[in-house]
Amino acid sequence: MTGLVREGAFVGMLAGVGLLLIWRGLPRNRRPGLADRVLPYLRDTPRPSRLLDDGPGTSGVLAVVAAPLVRDLAAGVERVLGGSASVRSRQLRAGSPPDVDRFRAEQVLWGVLGAVLGAAVGTLLAVTRGSSFVPVVILTVLGFGLGVTSADYLLTVRATRRERRMLAEFPTIAELLALAVGAGEGAVGALERVCRLSHGELATELGRCLADARAGASLPVALHGLADRTGLPGLRRFVDGVVVAVERGTPLAEVLRAQAQDVREEGRRSLMEAGGRKEIAMMVPVVFLILPVTVLFAVFPGFAFFRFTL
Repeated sequence: MTGLVREGAFVGMLAGVGLLLIWRGLPRNRRPGLADRVLPYLRDTPRPSRLLDDGPGTSGVLAVVAAPLVRDLAAGVERVLGGSASVRSRQLRAGSPPDVDRFRAEQVLWGVLGAVLGAAVGTLLAVTRGSSFVPVVILTVLGFGLGVTSADYLLTVRATRRERRMLAEFPTIAELLALAVGAGEGAVGALERVCRLSHGELATELGRCLADARAGASLPVALHGLADRTGLPGLRRFVDGVVVAVERGTPLAEVLRAQAQDVREEGRRSLMEAGGRKEIAMMVPVVFLILPVTVLFAVFPGFAFFRFTL
């Protein structure tokens, strides 16, 4: 009888979730809000042709049905977590277009995947051990939370890895800029030559900076935009030095050589600091694993001859 009650509770939970989804999908519950009704009259760009608009037929049925629910869950995650500025900054650092709503939707999908895995594990434990379905609910909630935080963590990891690649490319790019300016090129010409000859993350960012300068922005503004997108302190100091040299008429070749030397020194210092941290990390297994075993081998023969009696 206990098994029937447990199975009935599980079926009832599934039925309740299904009824909730059906009620949520009713037309009267999907009325557009005030912002959605006013948005078509406040757009600053003309509406594209309807012939180019992707209709609902181009997407799957599941995507069309789940889109409103995912959008609402993404808005709920945004209200709970917040931090839109941080997400936008990390997206720029990771080389992705800044789209917070899309990222929140990805977080919801990750959370749903984690919730499904947690529910599967909890159901398996409940069926095999004959326990209640309380662990199923707990594991489902934990899986959703872990999925949401995992998406945020992966975005941070992507941004950090891209910054490391840019730092590795930075000294070479700075040296190439110094050589190009020393050969008689201007600042824009040196950027164009370096972007044409080099490849990588930093070269891509320099290409965006060059495109901004050609689109009408001044070179200092474009360079400051590059520093803001990357968020690297060394690159920001490099940009500040180049901007000051351009605005004050200082010989740019000497400034770039000095900046390249500073970048190399900073890279060498960072390498030494990383080596020091790795050296300390290497001491952990020696102190907590090898040393206790050595002491045990040295002390155990003496303890073997002791007799402890009352």
